[in-house]
Amino acid sequence: MGRIAPSTITLAVPDPLGARIGSGAATLNAIHALALHYHQLSQSQDTNGSDDVPIANLLAKKHILLLHAGGDSKRVPWANPMGKVFLPLPYLAADDPDGPVPLLFDHILAIASCARQAFGDEGGMLTMTGDVLPCFDASVMTLPKDTSCIITVPITLDIASNHGVIVAAKIEHSTQSYAVSLVDNLLQKPTLEELVKSKAVLADGRTLLDTGIIAVRGKAWLELVTLSCSCQQMISELLKSKKEMSLYEDLVAAWVPAKHEWLRKRPLGEELVNKLGKQKMFSYCAYDLLFLHFGTSSEVLDHLSGVGPELVGRRHLCSIPATTASDITASAIILCSKIAPGVSVGEDSLIYDSSISAGIHIGSLCIVVGVNISLDDYINAEDSIKFMLPDRHCLWEVPLVESSERVLVYCGLHDNPKSSLSRDGTFCGKPWKKVLHDLGIQENDLWGSSGTHEKCLWNSKIFPILPYAQMLKVAMWLMGLAKKDEYILSLWKSAQRISLEELHRSIDFSTMCIGSSNHQADLAAAIAKACIRYGMLGRNLSQLCEEILQKEGSGVEICKDFLAMCPKVREQNSNILPKSRAYQVQVDLLRACNDERTACDLEPNVWAAVADETASAVRYGFKEHLSESPGSLSCQEYQSNHHDGCAAQPFYPRRVKVELPVRVDFVGGWSDTPPWSIERAGCVLNMSISLEGSLPIGTIIETTKTTGVLITDDADNQLYIEDYTSISAPFDGDDVFRLVKSALLVTGIIHDNILVDMGMHIKTWANVPRGSGLGTSSILAAAVVKGLLQIIDGDDSTENVARLVLVLEQLMGTGGGWQDQIGGLYPGIKCTSSFPGIPLRLQVVPLLASPQLISELQQRLLVVFTGQVRLANKVLQKVVIRYLRRDNLLVSSIKRLVELAKLGREALMNLDIDELGEIMLEAWRLHQELDPYCSNESVDRLFSFASPYCCGYKLVGAGGGGFALLLAKDTQCAKELKHKLEDDKHFEVKIYDWQIFL
Repeated sequence: MGRIAPSTITLAVPDPLGARIGSGAATLNAIHALALHYHQLSQSQDTNGSDDVPIANLLAKKHILLLHAGGDSKRVPWANPMGKVFLPLPYLAADDPDGPVPLLFDHILAIASCARQAFGDEGGMLTMTGDVLPCFDASVMTLPKDTSCIITVPITLDIASNHGVIVAAKIEHSTQSYAVSLVDNLLQKPTLEELVKSKAVLADGRTLLDTGIIAVRGKAWLELVTLSCSCQQMISELLKSKKEMSLYEDLVAAWVPAKHEWLRKRPLGEELVNKLGKQKMFSYCAYDLLFLHFGTSSEVLDHLSGVGPELVGRRHLCSIPATTASDITASAIILCSKIAPGVSVGEDSLIYDSSISAGIHIGSLCIVVGVNISLDDYINAEDSIKFMLPDRHCLWEVPLVESSERVLVYCGLHDNPKSSLSRDGTFCGKPWKKVLHDLGIQENDLWGSSGTHEKCLWNSKIFPILPYAQMLKVAMWLMGLAKKDEYILSLWKSAQRISLEELHRSIDFSTMCIGSSNHQADLAAAIAKACIRYGMLGRNLSQLCEEILQKEGSGVEICKDFLAMCPKVREQNSNILPKSRAYQVQVDLLRACNDERTACDLEPNVWAAVADETASAVRYGFKEHLSESPGSLSCQEYQSNHHDGCAAQPFYPRRVKVELPVRVDFVGGWSDTPPWSIERAGCVLNMSISLEGSLPIGTIIETTKTTGVLITDDADNQLYIEDYTSISAPFDGDDVFRLVKSALLVTGIIHDNILVDMGMHIKTWANVPRGSGLGTSSILAAAVVKGLLQIIDGDDSTENVARLVLVLEQLMGTGGGWQDQIGGLYPGIKCTSSFPGIPLRLQVVPLLASPQLISELQQRLLVVFTGQVRLANKVLQKVVIRYLRRDNLLVSSIKRLVELAKLGREALMNLDIDELGEIMLEAWRLHQELDPYCSNESVDRLFSFASPYCCGYKLVGAGGGGFALLLAKDTQCAKELKHKLEDDKHFEVKIYDWQIFL
């Protein structure tokens, strides 16, 4: 489902022979398995003798994420079949309601991906655990070279007493957000006395929690890889001795000299010290790290109900009845589930990957996973409640290997399956002794008489394998919801029963995964069908089709049925459904049906529809003949036919020069671009500037006594047009003069016979690098249009010119937005809003900049050409397609850019330049979400280099190259950064002198 990039190698490495060897030995074993994989890969692909490179050296250059996600999940037993790392975690799910449900794994992967930047050009490994989500910005981590580094966070002593603690030496480097220190010692679940004795208590009374995240790079990583490549003998010794090697106690102790003496007495400790002990371990303390542990079922619900409601998607890819047909509380979380009318779900409950039929009552704080309760065929209709799950209970369903049966499993939310009968163990929230007494069953019924292990829920044979309806009745009896019933007791005793421990080894994972995929595909198909039937307006059908195609056998046929519905729906909704959206839906469905050829043939219709819809919005009030030529006559024929024997008009030479600034945008770009801008509100904060002491874009237009139009530019291109009929849209995309030709059309000069008695010489220039991102093309168009209107005494007001340039860009077929010409035509800093409709309305609000604001901006803002040429048209095409698909991540990102533009204006009005920097950084992150290719390695290197000096940075325009804005923390930082960039030969950049054009 695209959770991992195809280019990423992914391996699942179990402990050998099904034995437990400990997290430390499992780490070595996993690295060894990866080395073997690369060795086999190099042998199969070797054509240049690359086999001579040691695998350890090859692996040492790679970026590795090692995720420890094994174990029995005893404290979260309902996650045992899937693994805790794959439990549903719908944080930020509302941003992408048509995609798969976010999992804990997805969030861990996102954080780990950010951490890659901290490794720079070096290889290394980041180790994380599968039941912890550390929420922090891993991209800004500072990792000492050639060492291991453990990520820590200050924590209270009561929490630390149940986890690992790091004792750090004197801080070597710190900022407001982090501190880097050498690790002096490691403690495991320490008492208060141990914390005080080890000097682990910080000045504020807290201590450093070991988060389980370890980064290893440089020499330390190479030594770890070398050890792993020869670890099989060590693992064999562990298997023989039935001992384990821990990552957090044994392996990391090799990097802490104070632990060497203790480690040498541990299994294989001597070898760990000899092979790894030369390097040190550091602590990277992230002060703002939020540590979310998913160790128990109650912790999972706490993390879902305890965060802000805007962060948790409480309804995702689900089918739920109307509020008048069911009783589902607003705080309940329904994910990938189908809920029938007549169902009740209590507060803060989680329903995932399930189908719940009518008459089912699910209490508050419950967890229901993978359950398919369909009882209409089994229980009488007069039973108003067919099954009840009490408050604070978990219910899940598991298919068994080599069996057609499924077993229903349940327990209390706070039950600890590891707690024994004699040590406060519970089942369904009640002590075992009360359970046995109330149900009339004996200990031998659950644990037999010869068992040597402690008696607990984990190994109790309590769950019967029966026909579904009978399993539900027995379940309600075992949960204490039915009175003593001899029939149910005898049914339970005679049934084959299974324990959680046995279940762990008996799950039919293939059946479970296929069933889950088919279930989610059916839900996606139902949502897609409703979307198509009722208008094709709001859902991302491309993404829903990806889910539908997971269904075995029939996914493509379902998509073909949807494709057949499209023409009728488009006809019925033609007044409200944009044609561009309708065509894009058909293209996506064709691709889902594997009909790539027809999809490609239909794609031009998408872009033609976008152009038509934009033209109708921007051309309203203008003459339709603006794009038309006067006829098929040459200049001489045209002239003679229109004089009709009259004397020629006297010639009065005229000359107009128009020079305009370029624009730099702080935030809001993309919200000005069709089709967004003609369907939704937009807002852009930008500024007009001069470069190197002059206005870089301009035109000189002169009338000539001889007819015809001569066009020249600053690249020594020239064109003489004698036949005006050649000036007509559409224009060839390779025509370097199409901008001027379009300007001649939109100003009416061609159609209104202005050139009957004269000609023109139009000269243009743009003294900025090609692909600058400064809005050069649109601003040059504005200059030409303004100059032509002045020549003919037309309306050259800024408002009229801005709208004519919108029309011009549609004639050219460039499909750009409105912010460039607004940025060049209106002086200073302005916040411009657009309002969809016919016509498209623009509201330009100049920012009344104080002298202090202008001075500080000009001292702190560096305008830098990156040396990279940008290609905006391809970026534009990708973003438009995502919008037409109703990609919710894109929609939410552009909405946020609109909000940021308004916040940026407030920051500037309040002279808060630092706040503007934060806004620029967020805008740059959003631009990278809109198009991952808007940056590149050179740009990333530039921003990484500039980051210590800057409070904000971004590329201007659509990105991909061109100019960058670097907003320094203060004037001194700006001067230092300017000198360092000019002196560093690794950066082929140019820093421009600039002034706000007022």
